[in-house]
Amino acid sequence: MNPTNSNPLPEGYETFVEELKDRIRSVQVRAALSVNWELVVLYWRIGRDIVNRQKQESWGARVIDRLSLDLDKAFPAMRGFSRSKFEVHAGVRRSLSEEEFVQQVVAQLPWGHQVRILDAVKDSSQREWYVRQAFENGWSRNVL
Repeated sequence: MNPTNSNPLPEGYETFVEELKDRIRSVQVRAALSVNWELVVLYWRIGRDIVNRQKQESWGARVIDRLSLDLDKAFPAMRGFSRSKFEVHAGVRRSLSEEEFVQQVVAQLPWGHQVRILDAVKDSSQREWYVRQAFENGWSRNVL
């Protein structure tokens, strides 16, 4: 017996379901943006810490290689701890030095957008312009 065929739906039910679906989708989007924000800030801070250690303690490639292995072992399900990723994190940190800017604008963009801008635009003021435009206009990586 199919309950949708045997019992008529109460008035307004379909609207109620649509409103719930919209709310669920909205929360899913906000959750994804929140996770993105946290990861971007984490990656920027990892880059900051690596750059600072390299300056203070003359860290070379061997330390970064070891760091990559240790973090991959500690967090096997998480990506972003390869040597090349650490180089990207440090590069993003070097190019975006203001943590406030990172938290307010840059963290709103997916990491892939940031890497694309970093790779393509070398001038820091132009890079900031692209970051702001991508954020304000919702540009995809293809548009960038």
